[in-house]
Amino acid sequence: MSTQPIGIFDSGIGGTSIFKEIKALLPNEHTIYLADSFNAPYGNKTQQEIIDLSIKNTELLIQKNCKLIVVACNTATTNAITTLRDSYNLPFIGIEPAIKPAALSTQTKAIGILATKGTLSSELFHKTTDLYSNGIKVIEQVGEGIVSLIEEGKTNSEEMKTLLLTYLKPMLDANIDYLVLGCTHYPYLIPLLLDLLPSRVKIIDSGQAVARQTKSVLEQHDLMNTVSTHGDNKFYTNGTVEVLTEILERKYSVQHLQF
Repeated sequence: MSTQPIGIFDSGIGGTSIFKEIKALLPNEHTIYLADSFNAPYGNKTQQEIIDLSIKNTELLIQKNCKLIVVACNTATTNAITTLRDSYNLPFIGIEPAIKPAALSTQTKAIGILATKGTLSSELFHKTTDLYSNGIKVIEQVGEGIVSLIEEGKTNSEEMKTLLLTYLKPMLDANIDYLVLGCTHYPYLIPLLLDLLPSRVKIIDSGQAVARQTKSVLEQHDLMNTVSTHGDNKFYTNGTVEVLTEILERKYSVQHLQF
């Protein structure tokens, strides 16, 4: 069981930011990554559509003998992970915006959250926000159009810069000192965001926390790969192979797969 792969899926290439953190922490683990780019973005879909897509991805990863599944998508986590955990007998790791550390650390008592519509409107997101945001101003911003630009390979385009400036303005007007990235695509914007944000604003994403949680759950279930070999990492996309290959810095081969 321990040598079986970890399954990771996202609504495209964004979850590779999570894969990289898992790879850094757990280099011996085998992984299988599904990029459901054909159906990206998930953030504009209904909850039932998101659940159906998440089940489809899960079924494929189970067919490929995965021992644990990382839902490397904030929108899929907040809308579908309860259904997945109720439906399948294997561990699932989900991803939520890192509201807690931002809320506990803010000095200006104002934090910004950049996420998809599907995440910001979900019940799980509201529960988490209500739990930690007492006395803190939370400026929520739907990142409309961001995922599509990243999926098209336009992460550093002028179009992206203009979009981000529009989204960041109300947050900066509210004097935020933390920006929470609520989508696994968004860490690829960090170099651009650092240019656009004043130095007082710290950026938080969930990548390292997810990797640590993955390790913890593997240990709890006695699923760690103890074989001292380098993990094998496989990537599948139903979108453009070239975009996923580029985001992985051409370190891995990517296969096109209809799913």
